Amino acid sequence: MIGKGKRVAILVADLYQELEFWYPYLRLQEEGIEVVVVGPEAKEYTSKLGYPAKADLGGKDVKAPDFHAVVIPGGYAPDHLRRSPELVRFVREMAEAGKPVAAICHGPWMLCSARVVKGKRVTSFLAIRDDLENAGAIWLDQPVVVDGNIITSRIPQDLPLFTKALIEALRKS
Repeated sequence: MIGKGKRVAILVADLYQELEFWYPYLRLQEEGIEVVVVGPEAKEYTSKLGYPAKADLGGKDVKAPDFHAVVIPGGYAPDHLRRSPELVRFVREMAEAGKPVAAICHGPWMLCSARVVKGKRVTSFLAIRDDLENAGAIWLDQPVVVDGNIITSRIPQDLPLFTKALIEALRKS
């Protein structure tokens, strides 16, 4: 168990992928980490299957110094998240500060928008490979790829390795 004192933001917007949000959310809490749900606005969002998740904070209310890591679940939510300049700024600042930035499935779209993948080894859902490569990333077809503080995975089946890599990064930070 990592223990108290760590605070992680997990991003949410409409059409988020259920497992990619709830698995890290619950697993990080099991480690004693405070998990704060952040959306473009502080309101309730629905998943691809209609499950609700309430954002504790909106993009205008988050600052990188207040968090130890950020998690970006997939689904189609990242397409909505990257329309929020405040959340794009937040992800960029987290990456630039060397804090763990973990994105799965379509989550790396936010990394493209934040312009933090150039020269980085990453993975994602196959459909956004071109987006990542066009942003300058080196795309690999692996369950989890860790390049410095950037942690990426492809699909829900990769969640155990993805979350394990994030927890290890938090232990080291």
